[in-house]
Amino acid sequence: MAETTRAGGDASQVQSVDRALMVLDLLARRGELGVTELATELAVHKSTAFRLVTALERRDLVQQVGDRGKYRLGLGVLRLAAATTGRLEVSREGREVCERLAHELGETVNIAIMDDDSAVNVLQEYGNASVMTRNWIGRRTPLHATSSGKVLLAFADGSVRKHFLSMPLEPLTENTLSDPDELLTELVEVTGRGWASTYEELEIGLTAVAAPVRDGSGQVIAAVSASGPSFRLTRDRFEPVAARLVDGAAEISSRLGYFGA
Repeated sequence: MAETTRAGGDASQVQSVDRALMVLDLLARRGELGVTELATELAVHKSTAFRLVTALERRDLVQQVGDRGKYRLGLGVLRLAAATTGRLEVSREGREVCERLAHELGETVNIAIMDDDSAVNVLQEYGNASVMTRNWIGRRTPLHATSSGKVLLAFADGSVRKHFLSMPLEPLTENTLSDPDELLTELVEVTGRGWASTYEELEIGLTAVAAPVRDGSGQVIAAVSASGPSFRLTRDRFEPVAARLVDGAAEISSRLGYFGA
């Protein structure tokens, strides 16, 4: 009986979410609608339609139009759209900067975004000293073993970090930080200095440095990194390389509408 009740409750919640999304879709297509009109379109009771728009209004996803009893899309939708747009624009706005960084540093430069529990590279430029021509675009890499992943994780929402650190961290090499407490300590350092690094943590012979890219709201939505063989991109190069990446990331961020606090 308990399982049946739970299943019924889950189905009801899914139906409510689906109806709420239908409300947003209707308002996007029709502009303004009243509760009665929404109820008719959704084939539900007027009270159900009212509960849906009330819940969406609390999240600023819809708003009332004066005192006419009509509703339209709210500013919360713009925030959601801006987050998606920023991720799509970062490749376009970052290409010129990454080309220049790759030329100046002589290493492979990537831009990566977070996708669930991984970092995904969306842009790649090769430096003139690059000896590795592997294509990283579209490849999912673990957050805890890459410089871009550490940046994305360090600047992510606290609940995202907590969830990630609660999972087993696979040791990919003997240098991988697989202890959650040690990783958390390093993430705090990353937020403090503004960049992250890895030394043969994803693969033996591969090192990397990364810096955060922000959208117009100041949220970190991507990381720009330089990677190369450990015999060339040595630890003593991390700071000067990081300085160039931080400047480059700031330029990309400004192109996305962020001009600092």
